[in-house]
Amino acid sequence: MRKVTIVWMATVLILFLVFAALGLLMKMNQAEFVNLPPEYFYAFLTLHGLGMIGIIFCGTFAGVGYLLSRYVKLNLSLMWFVYFFTAAGLIGLLLATLVGKFGAGWYVLYPLPFYSQHTWANWSVLLAIVSIIVLGVAWLIGLLHLIYAMSCQYGFKNLLGWQYLSKEEKIVEIPPSVLIVTVSSITGSLGIEAGAVMMMMYLFKFFVPSLSFNVLILKNLDFFFGHILANITLYLALAWVYELFPKYSGRPLKINKIIAFAWNCTLAFILFAYFHHLYMDFVQPVGLQFVGQIASYMSAVPATAVTLFSAVGQIYRSGIRWSFTPFSFYLGLIGWTMGGFAAVVDSTIRVNLIFHNTLWVPAHFHTYLLFGVFPLFLGFVYDFLNGQNDVPRDWISIIGLWIMVIGGLGFLLAFYLGGIDSVPRRFAVYSYSGINQVYQHGTHLAAFAIPFILILLFGIGMIYFSFLRKLKQAWVEP
Repeated sequence: MRKVTIVWMATVLILFLVFAALGLLMKMNQAEFVNLPPEYFYAFLTLHGLGMIGIIFCGTFAGVGYLLSRYVKLNLSLMWFVYFFTAAGLIGLLLATLVGKFGAGWYVLYPLPFYSQHTWANWSVLLAIVSIIVLGVAWLIGLLHLIYAMSCQYGFKNLLGWQYLSKEEKIVEIPPSVLIVTVSSITGSLGIEAGAVMMMMYLFKFFVPSLSFNVLILKNLDFFFGHILANITLYLALAWVYELFPKYSGRPLKINKIIAFAWNCTLAFILFAYFHHLYMDFVQPVGLQFVGQIASYMSAVPATAVTLFSAVGQIYRSGIRWSFTPFSFYLGLIGWTMGGFAAVVDSTIRVNLIFHNTLWVPAHFHTYLLFGVFPLFLGFVYDFLNGQNDVPRDWISIIGLWIMVIGGLGFLLAFYLGGIDSVPRRFAVYSYSGINQVYQHGTHLAAFAIPFILILLFGIGMIYFSFLRKLKQAWVEP
């Protein structure tokens, strides 16, 4: 498990920089520092979006797999199977976008992929569809295997912590990570199945072009899949906080009624919160729009409140050792809270009328991925590479983390200001808008973001340098 985890981590860290470089190139194009043909810009946009969410999910999946191996027996061959199938899917996406110029965006909304004869190669559509299906199958198998392994150890009826809510005297104790991974795996499996149904319909459409599908149904499947995948990626990362923080604070963190109830509420609400992506689809039943707003508000409370309260309790007068891992964990929790708050703002129907399809939307999901999940992943990697050794203060990685924060804040500020100013997203260059104020503000904000992206990447590079010094030793340890 150590070796498969190291391979996963190395893959994620390398591809993160590759996809981040694509993001920098797109910002340079929007600032008119370079001149990319539109077909290349949208191919890069598609690969950047699909690639980033995909590899960050893979990082959290691998990390929780390693943590769970302390408690349950995982099939090592199957974990390698998930890795190689994921690699095959990513290679397919690289070829479809960079060679075939497939540029339907990471949502791949119907019927856009099939109306592009003069923009991207026809074979790239098939390759992209098959690649996404391969990725979905690999991830679904991986999540179901985690559920199966935990069920064998603790019994399926105990995985959601319902025993803590009952009046039974004899309780089957489970680690907090098991509860969080169960909630994430159940919702993730449902989301991936929805995405698989959509991709299979795309496959039928490719071979039988005369087929026609209901656009709104496919859009619901699409956003259910995308919303669930993004959210469980963060939830899986939170399992590291519950599992590893006590190592530094010296305070055990166990499940109780409040934690069990909060995460079960999250399981219920997250399945319906995705409707907030569809407010602009006025043909959607009105009742579902209200369900989306209520579920979005409610899903933001239980897990957030319990996790943040637990994290504060871990450090208050605990004499915690502030090495890189607890620093990055706290940064990740702050980023999650900031990004989640911005998402809740956008999920308000009256606000969404203004912010929908503006830069506010990528602002909030860049916040909880770049400042939420990614620092949590870095904290896990650092702890993993140090093994059971006492973790010292590594000033190179800590300084790199603060440089990353400075660069990231400036980068995100450009997004949020653009959203407030109604600068649209997904534009290769803002002159296409036909509105001079949008063109001026969008171009200037893109130029403003570029030096901060470079600072961000420099900070990440310092952290990577610190990791490389420990990677060889981690590989040879038993």
